[in-house]
Parts: sequence; structure tokens; C-alpha cells
Amino acid sequence: MARILAKTMERRTVLKAGAVACAALALPARVFAQAFTSNEQERQILDIARREVERAGNTLWRKDIAGVADFGLPSWMPRLHFANLEAGTVRSFLVAHGTGLDPEHSGYLQHFSNEPGSNATSRGSYITWEWYQGKYGTSIRLGGLDADNSNSLPRAIVMHPAWYAEENMVEKWGKLGRSNGCFAMGPEDFNEALWHLSGGRLLFADKLGIGAPALPTPSFALAQPH
Repeated sequence: MARILAKTMERRTVLKAGAVACAALALPARVFAQAFTSNEQERQILDIARREVERAGNTLWRKDIAGVADFGLPSWMPRLHFANLEAGTVRSFLVAHGTGLDPEHSGYLQHFSNEPGSNATSRGSYITWEWYQGKYGTSIRLGGLDADNSNSLPRAIVMHPAWYAEENMVEKWGKLGRSNGCFAMGPEDFNEALWHLSGGRLLFADKLGIGAPALPTPSFALAQPH
């Protein structure tokens, strides 16, 4: 089976144009949408990152790199974009969303929520804070900067590594597993967040749909990961 995104474009890629589909042998037929973006889509991501960094202002400690989580895309596409505002480049990674906003586990986020106990991801701008040791190991605390994510700290909405957010989940199931509302990444990709997105930088989440696939949601006959 062709590896999704050619090892997610060697796991860390400056976004390029294109789309590919691949099928798994010995499993029900399914389609994988790919998240290669055009120069125009890259420009949109950089513009959104600049806008949100400017809006956050002096609340941020660092303004060189900002994260843009595009939950208008399905979980099998790299949709957490690291926008380098100094170099004008974008790199993209897989990221999971919360169970509470995708109850049927379609791979698509249905809605956001800021409510405690919702197990849903919240939209809006966050500031990335310090590292700490949690359930999934080293994680990044987040502070909500908007009314729509004001409960992120008491809800313990953070960035963390997780096995269910690894690339092999997409290869096996056609989508990632789900979090309890946190921004969960594969452990190797999460190391990129530790070094390049933590320490007072911005993370913005919304349903943007930049480069959204025209292909239908994959369907499966096998049990789904949680």
C-alpha cells in the first residue's frame, strides 16, 4: 500500500500542489484524500496566521511561527499547519480532534464546543505555554484567548503525543483516532510542536476547509479505532 503522503511528504513538508488516492490490500476498498496544497492555499494559511498573531498582539511571547489547525479538513489529511511567518513557508502535520464533535467517527469535525465534559475541540486562538508531564508524556499547556475557548485550561485542553494520531492509523483505518478535545499528534510529529510551536506562540483552530477534498468520506466494514 502506498504510504500516505509519501511518509506525510517525508513527515514534514513544505506544502505543494496535487492529490493522490491509494487503496489497501486485503482490506475493504477505501479512498485516502491527500493534503498537498497549492501556492494559493499556502498563502491563505500564512495570511490567517499573520491575522491571528496580530489580533493576539502582545499576549504572545513569540511571533515567528504560528499553528493553524484547519478542522474543515478530515483527520486523514495533514491539517495542522506550522506557518513560518519569517521564512514565508508552511509545513503540515496530522492532528486528531475530539470525540464529542465527531460522535459517528466519520473523520470529520461536526462542530466545536467550549463546554466542560463535552470532549470536544474548541475553536479560536490559543497561546502555547510550558511543557509538562501528563498522561501522554511531555505535553504543551494551552491558554484560550477567545470566548469560544475560554475553558481550555480548566478542561485540560492541551497539545500532546498519542498513538492514535500516528500515520499508521490512517494507513490501517483511513482516519485518525479521536482525543478528548486535545490537539493530539503522532509522537514524532509532536516533537516538532515541542521545538517550534511551544513557548508562547499562537495556535489557531477553526473550520477553514483550505484544500478540502472533493472525494467522499471513506467507509469501512471493520471496527473503528477510538
